[in-house]
Amino acid sequence: MSRQSSGPKIGERVTIEQVAGDAGVSPQTVSRVVNNHPSVAPKTRQRVLRAIARLGYQPNILARSLVHRRSHTLGVVASGLEYYGPSGTLVGIEQQATELGYTIVLNLLHRPHVDNAEKLLNGLVSRQVDGIVWAVPEIGSNRAWLQERSARLLVPVVFLSMHPSNSLPVVSVDNRSGGRQATAHLLAQGYRHIGLIAGPADWWEARERTCGWQDALRAAGLEPGERQVVVGDWSASSGEQGFNQLLAQCPATDAVFACNDQMALGVLQTAHQRGLHVPDDLGLVGFDDIPESSYFWPSLTTVRQELRDLGGTAVRLVIQMIEANRRGEAPSPVQPILLPPTLVVRASSVRKGKSGGPPLEAFPLQESELGRVHDR
Repeated sequence: MSRQSSGPKIGERVTIEQVAGDAGVSPQTVSRVVNNHPSVAPKTRQRVLRAIARLGYQPNILARSLVHRRSHTLGVVASGLEYYGPSGTLVGIEQQATELGYTIVLNLLHRPHVDNAEKLLNGLVSRQVDGIVWAVPEIGSNRAWLQERSARLLVPVVFLSMHPSNSLPVVSVDNRSGGRQATAHLLAQGYRHIGLIAGPADWWEARERTCGWQDALRAAGLEPGERQVVVGDWSASSGEQGFNQLLAQCPATDAVFACNDQMALGVLQTAHQRGLHVPDDLGLVGFDDIPESSYFWPSLTTVRQELRDLGGTAVRLVIQMIEANRRGEAPSPVQPILLPPTLVVRASSVRKGKSGGPPLEAFPLQESELGRVHDR
């Protein structure tokens, strides 16, 4: 028979001893129930759970983490949440961590060019995180610290959106493939003077998308020229300015690959203002597949990157590394993970009488890219 207690006073934290007294069991039995230990009889377990619910007992997570030497917490360092890519990735990180029973401690790096990585890492380790997801895009030399510090990382760390490395666990989208698919599609529609509005040159993703554009043009026997390229800053206004600059540099431009959808929106507005009909006078492909891209006029052909999957993959990888550490396994090399993007074909790039997908035999893609062209 359990002994009913008067319950805690307002503002007091319920203790494990109070739960034990209410349920008529020992504190050790309550601890076993809280930790889901199989040695507790079903009737006793139910009696303890009723006492926990009645008293509103909440286990001391910090104390449990000290006992089990794990906090079920992941540190996340992120930056650029004003952009669609990094913000979408963070959503994927949080959702997957929650699903797998982890909470996240988020640090926002507002100046990603500044090297204060050691301070951030030490701060997260001091908060007893089990692992870290470094979700700051590779910009300029902001990964230089890895060369001398990677061997001294005290907990598993997975890196996002950076150049693949055989010595570090890296998860990225294959941006080069995305640029190649976008440009090959425009070529298949009969466009031949394809301009590029690139992202900032110090962003790794921007450079990779530019390389993909170059790959596809060269595969078609067309040498990319400097006058066919302008650099934007990911904003719609830079897409508008960039398209005007492209037309001034290369008046024959009949198509544009804009390296994100916001810059493509700026191109669309400028084309309308100039009386150019999209897609008959101008073909246009963006990158990201933001939710609004299908509502552009005309709807925007774009390259979809599965950002939530990117974040979720990083979380699963770092947890695998955490579990391996707990089992005492020696660290094993982790192959870089490149997630494939998908070309989503809409009205902005399909000329009359042309099909949506590129003829792969004319503009060969990599084997991993085959079968990932979607008509919408």
